[in-house]
Amino acid sequence: MWKEEDNKLKRTFKFGDFQEAFAFMTRVAFLAEIQNHHPNWSNVYNTVEIELTTHDAGNTVTAKDRKLAEAIDKLLG
Repeated sequence: MWKEEDNKLKRTFKFGDFQEAFAFMTRVAFLAEIQNHHPNWSNVYNTVEIELTTHDAGNTVTAKDRKLAEAIDKLLG
């Protein structure tokens, strides 16, 4: 589940291995481009950490972040 803290929506995703994690990141990258809203993220082996915040709104959580978070969740569903 996404949690809101420090003016960011945050979530950690775990996968079976690096290849699955990287494939997920690729799918997220396409969503981000479509929505023109790009995450802060990191990847170590099978773990992807994503933080969403809207820089243009003063680094706060906005509807843009919630929309991208929802789209990311649908990738897993």
